[in-house]
Amino acid sequence: MNTTQYLNDAIALLSDLIATPRVSREEGAAADRLQEAMAAWGLEPRREKNNLWAVSPGYDEGKETIMLNAHIDTVKAVKTWTRDPHKPTIEDGRLYGLGANDCGGGLVALLQAFRILREQRLKYNLLFVASAEEEVSGKDGMERMLPLLPPIGVAIVGEPTGMQPAIAEKGLMVIDGYAKGVSGHAARDEGVNAIYEALDDLVWLRDYRFRKVSPLLGATKMTVTQVESGTQHNVVPDMLHFVIDVRTNEYYQNEFVFSFLQKRMTRCELKARSFRLHSSHIDEGHPLVKRCKEMGMTPFGSPTLSDQALMDFPSLKLGPGDSARSHSADEFIGLEEIKSAIETYVALLSV
Repeated sequence: MNTTQYLNDAIALLSDLIATPRVSREEGAAADRLQEAMAAWGLEPRREKNNLWAVSPGYDEGKETIMLNAHIDTVKAVKTWTRDPHKPTIEDGRLYGLGANDCGGGLVALLQAFRILREQRLKYNLLFVASAEEEVSGKDGMERMLPLLPPIGVAIVGEPTGMQPAIAEKGLMVIDGYAKGVSGHAARDEGVNAIYEALDDLVWLRDYRFRKVSPLLGATKMTVTQVESGTQHNVVPDMLHFVIDVRTNEYYQNEFVFSFLQKRMTRCELKARSFRLHSSHIDEGHPLVKRCKEMGMTPFGSPTLSDQALMDFPSLKLGPGDSARSHSADEFIGLEEIKSAIETYVALLSV
């Protein structure tokens, strides 16, 4: 088969996936379709829940394993779509549909590259992984699958990066904050206003800047994104709840940031929903990054989260499409972008 035939297979599969709703935690039908395609191509897929993977023939424990990963699931379609998000449509060299860019293009391009490369004599083992629940960092996605996979040396994650290597990625931590007061009548000088109790801490949070700024990811960023308090206009509120969205760079672990905030925000009680989504980083001296540079690519840092946050081994993001198209109305991927991605993955890994 030549590249055109692999490209046609990629487009046909992605069109099928677009036509199959696959919102996070509801990817079953799409996983079925992907499993059927992989089996038809002789890839011997294995499955856990809605996650799929395949290992190249002749797996050798003495060789390093490179994982090619992209996710199956999508977010829900926003209301501003001007076309049916589940009707794959090709216009002017673009394939439109929900999940085409994030990250269907990367998924099908990596799968075709895996098909091509598994037939070659490689110095490493090759592993293809299609994960579920990526958009919600779900427990039944990558986290559930990793213990079932062979040891992994490095991963390529097919998120849309314009086929430039994202060698660092910000982490995520969501924190719930609570301020307590005492209810009372607003017309009288009574009660303790929970909103006022939280003010000093919220102002400090707004103004504080972490000292270590990453050349790739910038500063660790904290943003209050939700606030709720009070029951009606004439009742002094006795409780305030707020949410902090924390995006960490590689210099700050989530646990450290949380402990630091607990010491500084003395008027409020803080509870982290999870510490598991850490910032990721791969050294610029890693052979895979050096190979990317030799091919004319430019490493950069990505502000968006992916399954990399759950990987305890080196990884980078490299995929067709543009991150700015993700989660947007009338999402699309260029057919030429898919073709170029297949060729680039094969060239990158044919060493």
